[in-house]
Amino acid sequence: MRLLVTGGAGFIGSHYVRTLLDGGYRGYEDAQVTVLDNLSYAASRTNLPERHPRMRFVEGDICSFPLLLELLPGHDAVVHFAAESHVDRSVESAVAFVRTNLTGTQTVLDACLKARIPRVVHISTDEVYGSIEQGSWTEDYPLLPNSPYAATKAGSDLLARSYWRTHGLNVSITRCSNNYGPHQHPEKLIPLFVTNLLEGERLPLYGDGRNVREWLHVDDHCRAVQMVLEGGRPGEVYNVGGGDELTNLELTEKLLHLCDADASRILRVADRKGHDFRYSLDETKIREELGYAPRVPFDTGLATTVNWYRANPGWWKTAKYRPEPNPEKDHA
Repeated sequence: MRLLVTGGAGFIGSHYVRTLLDGGYRGYEDAQVTVLDNLSYAASRTNLPERHPRMRFVEGDICSFPLLLELLPGHDAVVHFAAESHVDRSVESAVAFVRTNLTGTQTVLDACLKARIPRVVHISTDEVYGSIEQGSWTEDYPLLPNSPYAATKAGSDLLARSYWRTHGLNVSITRCSNNYGPHQHPEKLIPLFVTNLLEGERLPLYGDGRNVREWLHVDDHCRAVQMVLEGGRPGEVYNVGGGDELTNLELTEKLLHLCDADASRILRVADRKGHDFRYSLDETKIREELGYAPRVPFDTGLATTVNWYRANPGWWKTAKYRPEPNPEKDHA
């Protein structure tokens, strides 16, 4: 079995690759893995084993059709994690998001067709659904994205489905809730707040902190991706939720407690433009079809995540203080 993993040096993709190489997925203990990543600000080679005999690392751009055609032949599947994923950055500039999430996905899909790849899994997000005040989204809900990031991911989902419907590409789509865990870039809420607390800084909490998110440990997410790779139906979407809904304020209070700090460290800041109020996924489909259920209790997972950042200051300081990218200059 040979897999090509795009974005495999990022937070979620690298966790998937490490688990795969560690023999964490039954039947894939001997799988060969090609990681394709452009090593943007949010990715790092240090997220991957340095010289694993079953891994090949290629630094490159998913928008390069010739590169993909060079790499893909002989692979049995592609797991497509590569994406720009930070909402605030997409509000500031959507250029990199359109290029990577839309053009990049289209290029990957075209290359998979050309190379006759037997199986593709496209990784997406619950943010494509927009915001929901009550209840939970099933996979049949309309896509109503509210940020440039979410809009480009919704577009990439529709592209993936169209390649199944038009060309018969064996592709499935996963949509996950908010991930957390080790190796997540400190621009995201949990690692940002944890590292700020470790440095004695304050926590920039948007608005009144009442926005609700559903949290999913990265290990549960990657296990669900593997289940969809093995048993998901072509052309189908699978929601992957964690089941743990918290307001941002409730989450902040948990982090304060884990870091022995108090509410004086909270800094109220102006709310984000177009800030979605609540996300919530109905994951009945993946539970009933594939037997998925999250395994990591949120409080346990959060505590181990905080401890990981506490024990790895070299990693997160390198990521946190890396020079800012310039999307307009890089992708003009």
